[in-house]
Amino acid sequence: MHEKFIARQPILDTRLQVFAYELLFRGGAQNSFQPFANAASSVIADSITLFDLDMFTGHARAFVNVDEMALRLGAPRLLPADRIVVEILETVRPTEEMLSACRELRSAGYQLALDDFVDSPGIAPLVEFASFLKIDFQMFDARGRSALARKYADNHIRLLAEKVETESEFREARDLGFSYFQGYFFCKPFMVETRELPGNKAIQLQLLAAVAAPELRFDFIENLLKQEPSLLYRLLRYLNSPILGLRSEVRSVRHAIVLLGENEFRRWASIFAIISMSTGKSPELIRTALTRAFFCEEFSAAAGLREQGPSLFLMGLLSVTDALLDRPMREVLKKLPMVQEAKIALCGGTNRFRDVFELVLALERAEWIRLSDIAARIGCNEGKIPDSYLSALLRATSIGA
Repeated sequence: MHEKFIARQPILDTRLQVFAYELLFRGGAQNSFQPFANAASSVIADSITLFDLDMFTGHARAFVNVDEMALRLGAPRLLPADRIVVEILETVRPTEEMLSACRELRSAGYQLALDDFVDSPGIAPLVEFASFLKIDFQMFDARGRSALARKYADNHIRLLAEKVETESEFREARDLGFSYFQGYFFCKPFMVETRELPGNKAIQLQLLAAVAAPELRFDFIENLLKQEPSLLYRLLRYLNSPILGLRSEVRSVRHAIVLLGENEFRRWASIFAIISMSTGKSPELIRTALTRAFFCEEFSAAAGLREQGPSLFLMGLLSVTDALLDRPMREVLKKLPMVQEAKIALCGGTNRFRDVFELVLALERAEWIRLSDIAARIGCNEGKIPDSYLSALLRATSIGA
C-alpha cells in the first residue's frame, strides 16, 4: 500500500502562478523514483497505473526526482517529455554512464533539473544538460545565494529557489533573479502597514461568520451578498451548475437553502467567501485550502471524528485565512463563531482536531515518517490516507479558484 502515497508541492513563478508541481512518492527515504531490478517493478512504472498525472498537475509540468538507477534504466521515458522535468538527485555522480543518460534524455526532448545544487567542481559536467538549478535557500547565507545568482542568473539555465519559507525570502530570491520558487511562504501572512481590512474582504469575513453561526440569519446573509454582487453571482452560478445536479434553478439565497439544506448551503457559501477573499493572492493558496478542507472532512471517520466532519471541513478551509487577510490567525478567528476545538487547532494547540490538521500538513510536505507517527497517534488505518487525499484533490480541482 505504501507506494500509493504521493504528495505534490507547487512551484510558483514571479507572479505567484503555478509553473509546475514536484511529485514526491513514498518509495524510499529520498521520495524519489527508485526502480528495482527491472523497470516494470519500479515506482515510476507503478505511478502510471496508480496515478493520473493530469489530476495531480493539470496543465502544469511535474518535477520528478530520479536517482542513478532510474537514469540507468531510462525510467523517466515512461512519462511524456512534454509533461515532466527530470529532477536529478544530488546523489547522482557525473560518470560517463550518467552523462550519457542525461544526453539521451535531452535529445529526446526532456528537460532536466539539478536538485540541491551547490556548484561544486565535480558537478559541472551535469550542469551542461540542466534547464533548471534548484537551490536550497536554507543551505546558503545571503552572500552564497547572491554568488550563485550572479554566476547563473544570466545563463540559459533558470534558477529555482526551494525551501522558501517567508515573504522576505521570496522577495530576496526574486530580486536576485530567481525565476521559480518552492516552499510554503505563500501560505503565510505578508506584512502590511494598515490594520484596516478592505471593505469587500470585511464583507466576506462577515459572511463567513454568518454561515458558521449556530443559527442562519437569512435576511442578514442576503444583505451581505447584495453588497458583494460578484460573490452572489459566483455562488448562484455554481449552485446552478451540472456538478450539483439540482432539479430546479436556484434564484435566491433562501431558495438555495431550501434546495440544498442548511449544512450544504453553509459549505458552499463559506467556500465562495474564501475564494472571493483571494484577490491578489496566488491561486494555489485557494487550492491548498480546498484540498485541506475536503481531506479533513473525508478523513474524519477514519480519525474517529465522523460527527465532527463539518467542523473539520471548516478548519481546513480557514487554515489559510491569515494569509488571505494578512492578519494573525488568532485575530481572524476572534471574528468567527466556529467550534473551539478548531480554533485551538489552528492556533497551534493540542487536540484531536490538531492531529488531523498536522496529518494533512505532513502529507503536503511529504514528511512520511511524521505522517506515520501521527496516524499511529490518532489510531487510524494509515492505508486510508491516500484515498482521502486523492478524493480531496479531485473535489478541490472540480471547484477551481
